[in-house]
Amino acid sequence: MNPHSPQCRPAGVRALLAALAACACASAIARPLAEVQTTKQLSLCANPNALPYAAEGGDLPGFQIEIARALAQRMGLQLQVLWIVPRYRAATVDCDMLMDTILSPGVEQRGLRPSMPYQISGVGLVFAPGQPTVADYKSLREGMRVGVMMNSLASLVVSRTGAAMVPFGFEDEMMEAVARGEVNAGAVSPASAGYYNIRHPNQPLTVVRAQDSEPELRWTVAVGLRRADDALIDAVNAALKGLLDDGTIRSIYARYGIEHRRP
Repeated sequence: MNPHSPQCRPAGVRALLAALAACACASAIARPLAEVQTTKQLSLCANPNALPYAAEGGDLPGFQIEIARALAQRMGLQLQVLWIVPRYRAATVDCDMLMDTILSPGVEQRGLRPSMPYQISGVGLVFAPGQPTVADYKSLREGMRVGVMMNSLASLVVSRTGAAMVPFGFEDEMMEAVARGEVNAGAVSPASAGYYNIRHPNQPLTVVRAQDSEPELRWTVAVGLRRADDALIDAVNAALKGLLDDGTIRSIYARYGIEHRRP
C-alpha cells in the first residue's frame, strides 16, 4: 500500500490537500532560517511503513527519507524523522516539513509553504507484460477491467470510459492482480509501479504515462514547509536545485526503480 498516495485518500487529491492544509494550520508562527541554523536540525514527518516512500528500520529508508536527508546535509543540517500514522497526524507533531506535497493550481494550502517542485507525479496505468496497452485513459474501452483505488480520483476518471472498474484497497494487491491477468490494467502511482517492478524483475509490469493527457491525474510535488520564512524557503530551494542539478535526486529515485521526471 502507498499511504502517501493521493489516490488512497477517500476524496482523492482534494482530500489530501485539505489534510495538508489542516496540518499546517497547527503552527502559524513562522520559524526563520536563523532558528533552523541555530538548532542545526530539520525535522520531517513521515510514515514508518510506506515503502517506497518511507520506512522505519530495514535496509531501505524510502526515497522521501533519502531526499530529505540529502536536503538537510546540503544545508549543513541534521535530519530528524518524526514517525506519524496517518499523514494528517502531522497536525499534532511539531515537524518542519512534509515531502511530496502536491502543487495544485488554484488550491491554497494555508500555513504550508511549498518549495520549488522536484518531481512530476500522478496516477498512470500498468499492464501485464506482453499484454495489449492503451496510451491514455480515454482509450480504455468496453470489455476491459481496470483496477482502481476505492473512491479515488482515478476511479472517477475511469468511470467516464467504457471500462469496468474493479476496486482495490491497496496498490500492491492491484498490481498483483494485473500481473495474474485478473484485471486488464491498474491505475497506480508511478512510484508504486516502479518499486513493484524492481522487486519483480522477472515479471515487470508495463507502465504507461496515461496521466500526461489527463490533467486531473498529473501533478508536481514539492517540500511542504511549516513555519518557514522567506529566507528558509530560499535556502531549501537552493539546496533542492543543487540536488537536482548534480543528479542526487535522480539517483535516489533510481534505487527504488522510479523514474525521475524533473518539472
